[in-house]
Amino acid sequence: MRESAETTRTKILRSIAATAMFVVLMLAVNFAHMRWFDVNVVFYASLLDAAIALVLAIALLVLARFREFNPFEKLQLIVVWVLVGYAYAISVPTVIDRSLSFYILEKLEQRGGGIRKDAFDRVFTDEYMKEHHLVDIRLTEQEQSGTVVIRDGCVKLTPKGEMLAGFSRFYRTHLLPKKRLILDSYTDALTDPFRNSSARADYTCE
Repeated sequence: MRESAETTRTKILRSIAATAMFVVLMLAVNFAHMRWFDVNVVFYASLLDAAIALVLAIALLVLARFREFNPFEKLQLIVVWVLVGYAYAISVPTVIDRSLSFYILEKLEQRGGGIRKDAFDRVFTDEYMKEHHLVDIRLTEQEQSGTVVIRDGCVKLTPKGEMLAGFSRFYRTHLLPKKRLILDSYTDALTDPFRNSSARADYTCE
């Protein structure tokens, strides 16, 4: 039996309202988590916040008795919330936390709106690395992800890390652009960034 136009309109409005409720819950949980609780990795913490908000939203969905929605439509609504939560976690807090592009914009603002182009190498090595605790943060993320272990001052790949490194290397070599614009020229430099690396290094460990 086909739904009336009024029923369809009601469903659309209630689904928008329910999704808005989920977003508000997620932002509130995320705000509280980031401000008052320990966070190991921003991305994982944001995913957890989205999951908590999802559980709360489902509970409210049950309590509100959205009778006009059939079980499949309720499932669709939950899938939408999952996608919204994942998109938020990876696109907002994680990007702002990790993005070199945002750092450049913030650094330009800090320095009065302009920095000489020939000074950016020094900005990255002398300021970016220290200001963002870049090495410590990335090692923490990798250790929490189970891709490396740190023992006796040595960082070593785990089997999971070896698998991901192999995948990344394959994808970079074969599927990243061969003609990528870098400043004023097109190059394949980033398909093999180790091309000009030194054959020997004195920082390896057994």
